Parts: sequence; structure tokens; C-alpha cells
Amino acid sequence: MATGSGGSELGRPAVLRATAALIALRVAYAYNWFDIGPALLPIGATFSIGPAEFGLLTAVFLVGAGLMQVPAGFLARRFGPRPVALWGAAVIAVGGIASGFSPTFGALLGFRLLAGIGASLFFSPAIGLVASLYPAGRRGLPVGTFSSAFSLGSALGVLATSLLIPSLGWRGSLVLGGVLLGILTLVALVAIPRAAGAPPSTRPPSGIPAALRYRGVWAVGFAFVGVEGASFATGQFVVPWGEVVHGWSLALAGAVGTFFVLPSLFGGPVGGPIAERFRNHRTQFVIATLVGAALLAGLPFVGLAATVAIGTVFSFSYGALYAGMYVLPHFWREVPSDEIPLAIGLFNSIQLAGGAVVLVLFGWIVGVTSYAVGWELLALVMAATLIALVALPPTAGGDDRPRAAAAGPARAPDP
Repeated sequence: MATGSGGSELGRPAVLRATAALIALRVAYAYNWFDIGPALLPIGATFSIGPAEFGLLTAVFLVGAGLMQVPAGFLARRFGPRPVALWGAAVIAVGGIASGFSPTFGALLGFRLLAGIGASLFFSPAIGLVASLYPAGRRGLPVGTFSSAFSLGSALGVLATSLLIPSLGWRGSLVLGGVLLGILTLVALVAIPRAAGAPPSTRPPSGIPAALRYRGVWAVGFAFVGVEGASFATGQFVVPWGEVVHGWSLALAGAVGTFFVLPSLFGGPVGGPIAERFRNHRTQFVIATLVGAALLAGLPFVGLAATVAIGTVFSFSYGALYAGMYVLPHFWREVPSDEIPLAIGLFNSIQLAGGAVVLVLFGWIVGVTSYAVGWELLALVMAATLIALVALPPTAGGDDRPRAAAAGPARAPDP
């Protein structure tokens, strides 16, 4: 029997159905992030644009995805995470479908921005919803699995789009991604009980929420700006890089591109439990990031087999890193339980905004120099932004969440 944040008990079948529905949404959500990468060259041919515009097109989604992260946390606190997450998934679906009908490049930018806004509404409420289904000490695996489901969706987006574009065109492939997400949103509406997740907060507003004031949230946000930009850039640009630089076919480039996203599927279930069991989080984050950066720096100098190997380890390392990152707020004594989505939303928003800047810079660098310089830039930024971890407070020992919930008289009960 699992006890939700609102105190209502859900049976194991209901918990498993809700978890499965959220993971399926996470997969389709990620698909709609990464189905644009293999379409970049065909989109370029349609609208007569190049690498600089590709960087802008991929970045605008991140802008949207970061834009509503903090408001999504407030909305989840006010209305509960379930409705906010489901509305977010629906908005992504609409943006994905509309992207396929874009008459101009400007319209495509607008629809990708809309899809990104939907992503920002979905993510932090959904991850808070997953965590709320499980008691303290048992969240690492489901949260890590939910986090890594992004990798499966990303890989499917890269590979399926690479295979579908020759028959459906880039427009048809984008529409298909949005339709699939729309169908899964309707399924989730039925599968996720209304009682799931934290209830609307009954605490009256009293100044700035603790989640927005806690320095750990800001430290995590700025420390992984480089990782955000690099993980998104590799997932989107490996396909056109393979086609242009190595002369690979679209299908081969798409297959190689999956190795830069899919292995993080396995990194999440490893990183989540490690972060929950061992409290040296700063060390975990630094090792995972520097390993990824070192591998990415070698990308311009290797062939096909080594590229696949680099992508595999790079993706696994950031998958483990992100899972640990999303488990971390549940140990912060200073952040109430009902503000965890807000904390995740804030640091994710910082990462997405910074990642968008990195993507625009990457596209511009590729356009004026080469992909090789672009990959080295990404590796450098990954390592450089880690300096923000000096502001990350040590993770306290013991079962912290009950103490965090008890720190204020009107805070929400623990899941």
C-alpha cells in the first residue's frame, strides 16, 4: 500500500498504473523534443536556412521548456500536480502537430516554443507526482526510471524520425509525434487516479517560498547549464553532423544518434538509487560531468565505432547525473514537501535557459567554423559551469523528509 502526499492511500495496482502512465507520457514527451534533430536538414531545404537557424530552432524549444517551470511549480502547489502535468502533455501534443503544418520558419519557431511551454508545465509536476506515489527510501528507482524514460523517448524520436522522413517527410513525422502524445495523454487521464499526488496546498502565502530561496536549488541550476546544452546538442546535431561531416546516410546517422540518448535509460535506474543511498552528491555530480566532457572532447577525432562508444558512455553518465539531481530535493530539509516541484522547476528552468544559450552559440560556431570546434566548446562549457557546485550544501544524513515536513507547523505531510 502506497501513501500519497495528501494522505490518501492508493493500492499497489493503482500506483503501478499511475507510474506506468507517467513513464509512457515521459517517453512520448521526449519523442517530441528530439524528433526535430533528424528533420533539420530537410527543414533547412524547405525554408532555405542553415546551422545558425538550426541552433535557434532547437534552442527555442528549450526557452519554452524553461519559461513555465517555476509557474508550473506554483500551479502544482495550488491545484495539485496531476492536472498541471496532464495539461502540459496536451499542450506539447498540440505544438507538435501544429509544427508539422508550419507555413513559414517563423511559424515553426512559434509552434516549437508552444511545445516547449507544454514541456515546462509537464515536467516538474510529473516528477513530483511519481515521487509522491512512493514512501521515503523507495523513491530512487521509480524517480530514476521516470527520468531515464526520457532517454527511450529521445532515442525513439531520433531513430523513428530518421526512418519516417523518407516516406512521411519532416512534416508528417512531427505530426505523428504529436498525435501519439495526445493519445497517451487521454490514456493517462483515465489511468492516473485523481487522488494521486500532493493535494492543493492549504498553507497561506507567506513571502517568497523556501524553494526559491534555498541556495542548493540555484547551485544545481547553474552547475549543469553545460550538461543541459551538451546533452540536447548531441541528441539533435549528431544526425546532421554524421550526414554532413562523415557522409553517413540518414538512417545510419539516426542509428548512431540513438547511442547519444538511449544509454541514459540505464543510467537513471543506477544514478537514482546511488544518490538515495550515498550522500556524497557533489562528488557524484563532478565525476559524471567530467567523464562526459572528456569523451565529448574526443568526438572530432574518431570514427564510427568510437563515436558509438563515446555516445554510449556519455549518455549513460548524464542519465545517472540527472536521476541523482531529481532525487536530491527530497533530502533538503529547508524545502517543504509541497514545494519540491517548485524547486525542481526552478533549477530545471535555469538549466534550460542556459542550455538554450549554449545551443544558439553552438549553432553559430558550427556555421562560422566547424562541428569540431562546436564539440570542443560544449565539453569546455560542461566543465566550466561545474564551479557553481561550490555553493551546493552537503546533503544531511538520515531520513530527512519527515524532518523537513515537520520544520513548519502547516507543511504538507510526507508521502
